[in-house]
Parts: sequence; C-alpha cells; structure tokens
Amino acid sequence: MSTVPSPASDPDIDIAANLAGVMAEIAEAAAAAGRDAGDIGLVAVSKTHGPDRIRPALEAGHRLFGENRVQEAERKWPELREAFPDLRLHLIGPLQGNKTRDAVELFDCIETIDRPRIARRVAEAIQQAGRAVDCYVQVNTGAEAQKAGIPPDEADALIAQCRDEFQLSVRGLMCIPPADEEPSLHFALLREIARRNGLDGLSMGMSADFPLAIPFGATLVRVGTAIFGPRGTY
Repeated sequence: MSTVPSPASDPDIDIAANLAGVMAEIAEAAAAAGRDAGDIGLVAVSKTHGPDRIRPALEAGHRLFGENRVQEAERKWPELREAFPDLRLHLIGPLQGNKTRDAVELFDCIETIDRPRIARRVAEAIQQAGRAVDCYVQVNTGAEAQKAGIPPDEADALIAQCRDEFQLSVRGLMCIPPADEEPSLHFALLREIARRNGLDGLSMGMSADFPLAIPFGATLVRVGTAIFGPRGTY
C-alpha cells in the first residue's frame, strides 16, 4: 500500500451524489442526442485516490473504473476486487512495455494501445495469462508531440495489425483532445476513423467536455474530478 494516504473523507464531497449527478448529465445529453443512456458507460477515473475514496462509489453500485498507472493500481485494486468481484477496471494511461504482463493480469480493458510494439507485447501477455482483455487503440487526434497515441493517418494500419497479426480484441478507439482546441472536432475525427474500421466503441469525453462527446457517439466517458473531487496524493 502507498505510504502516503489519499485525502481523508471530506464531508463536503459526497461521492455517491457526485456519481448520481454525472449519470444525470449523461442521461440528459443522451436524450438530447436521441440516444439511450444505457449505451454510454461511465469510467470513474480513480487515479491518485485511495480505497477510502473509491469504496463509496462501489458501495453506491458503480462498477467501472479507470486508472492511469499500473503500479498505482496494483497497490489498491486487488483488495477492492476481492470485495467487489464484478467490478471492471480500465487502463487509461500510457502503458510501458515492461508493465504489459502486470497490466494484463490486473485490467479488464487496455484503452491505450498506440504502437505495434505495445500491441505485440499485450497480445503475448494475454496468451500467457489465458484471460480475455479488451483493447482500444488510442489516437492522438491533435498530433501533439507530448501526448501518447497513434497519429490519425496511421490509425487504420495499426487497427488492422492489432486485429489480423496480433489477434487482439479491439473494441474501439480512445482520444484525449488538446486542451486549447474545440473538442467536438476531435470527437468527429475519432468517430470517422472508427466508422471506416467497423468499430463501435468510442472512449472520449472527460469531466470538462463529456456532454459534448455523447452526440458524437461516445460509448465510454472518463470522469474523475467531477466524482472524486480534487486530485489526491495516493
């Protein structure tokens, strides 16, 4: 366990109420877009928050969570999974090659496949572990040098390679739009790449912009601060 605890429970932060509020926003955006809210999954992003912050969400019935770092997730999720065996955990941060085996053993879905080398290592780890792990290809829609993700013009080739050569279960695509650009443009681009590759899954939209992602077909939205409050220190 971490030697630095996450923030103590704050009486001003009601995680169950925050969850309900985000779900209500999802439902409202879905209705406005003529979509079924049940087709949109909420990935509660619990990075930097310890079990004391996560348990209220689990006890409220939520079961889908996202983490950025394998090592942090290893410290807190095995015990939580024992208590809540039906939870699903997504890796939403960059995956280092030397952590692929650990990631495959812990996560139910890896949303950040962004290059052939990682795809190959994940495929090998899945075969060795003998467990099913869903995958998303991360697309760097803004072509930002500091950000992970395959460039949009290389996405089709990577998707095909993941499917045909590595036999990965590619469920969809993921993106993180640039902070200073209109996110809708990036959501539309990701949707088009998914469409031409026959993919239904679109992981896009975060705390600041997830209602905008829903009209563009988001099937997963990743929300952390709006649920758990300010970043913790776990």
